[in-house]
Amino acid sequence: MDARETTEAFIASADAHSAHNYHPLPVVVATADGAWMTDVEGRRFLDMLAGYSALNFGHGNRRLIEAAKAQLDRVTLTSRAFHHDRFADFCRELAALCGMETVLPMNTGAEAVETAVKTARKWGYRVKGVPAEMAKIVVAGNNFHGRTTTVISFSTDPEARADFGPYTPGFEIVPYGDLTAMRAAVTENTVAVLLEPIQGEAGVLVPPAGYLPAVRELTRERNVLFVADEIQSGLGRTGRTFACEHEGVVPDVYVLGKALGGGVVPVSAVVSSAEVLGVFRPGEHGSTFGGNPLACAVALEVIEMLRSGEYQARAAELGAHLHRELGLLKDSGRVTAVRGRGLWAGVDIAPAHGTGREVSERLMERGVLVKDTHGVTVRIAPPLVITEEDLDWGLAQLRAVLGA
Repeated sequence: MDARETTEAFIASADAHSAHNYHPLPVVVATADGAWMTDVEGRRFLDMLAGYSALNFGHGNRRLIEAAKAQLDRVTLTSRAFHHDRFADFCRELAALCGMETVLPMNTGAEAVETAVKTARKWGYRVKGVPAEMAKIVVAGNNFHGRTTTVISFSTDPEARADFGPYTPGFEIVPYGDLTAMRAAVTENTVAVLLEPIQGEAGVLVPPAGYLPAVRELTRERNVLFVADEIQSGLGRTGRTFACEHEGVVPDVYVLGKALGGGVVPVSAVVSSAEVLGVFRPGEHGSTFGGNPLACAVALEVIEMLRSGEYQARAAELGAHLHRELGLLKDSGRVTAVRGRGLWAGVDIAPAHGTGREVSERLMERGVLVKDTHGVTVRIAPPLVITEEDLDWGLAQLRAVLGA
């Protein structure tokens, strides 16, 4: 069996024995290091997606791997039935990083969003005094907060929603970036506004300048929680620790995930004040694996790395370079729009040069891995450890496939 047959055999076996809920590019990764991945044929690929920001610190980051290895030899899981010696440090340090007081750990991003929804509702009933069963949460159109039944209930993406009803009530959807619609939607029964500071799955959409501060002020005026889903945008990706910082906004609640686990283990969390998260009592919410010792050990190292500011500065510097280069492609007419912040960009491909999927496939053939969304858009989000030389090489491949 030659190498090509090996790739096809892996893919055929996966297709035969797994649900077809993804449409991955036809590459089978075997090893990875930093910003590079190697497939089963020995071909090297520049990772320009970074696991949708889960791999902000690169593949196989030695600090994170060593933290995980050290914890593997000690204890990996206790459940929350017992205390363990990494939990307090994790909660304290993550709260400090966020400028908050209290942490409720979970595992996946979707779990964290579900937790934030439950938190907001319980806060609304116990603290704000909203009548029972009347709590409303305002969200934005084109959002992506996960794929659980409750979360897709406030999605506007037909692929995410179709055939999964009946849907969970209690949400009102307004256009992203429309402050007038937001003001009209917030009523006395509104308990939270849930937003992505930058909408990732929608194509890396940055809201209009001033929108987030205005929403922050509105929520203060109306006694409503501002919940920022920073699962993709947070922890260094945009050149700041949190994307909200670009507009000087501090939400009431951060929802975190992806990079919090360093690409090693799934770690997510809701971080807020003691008043907000203090609405929970034992038995009302939980997770067997949430806040487990292995997750805490890795996340503590992530927090320590972010404290240096090195990764945020790197994302800001290389991000400015990325957007300058992509701007030249837009000027040439080969792409119709470029959006984003830091080392994160959504690039809309001009129709004459193919769909987002076709461009992604052509880039794969040239050794660069990206991912399309919504037909025309290619998302670029390399690990923050990428070198400028490698970034330029990846952009050169993009120019080549677009005929620049």
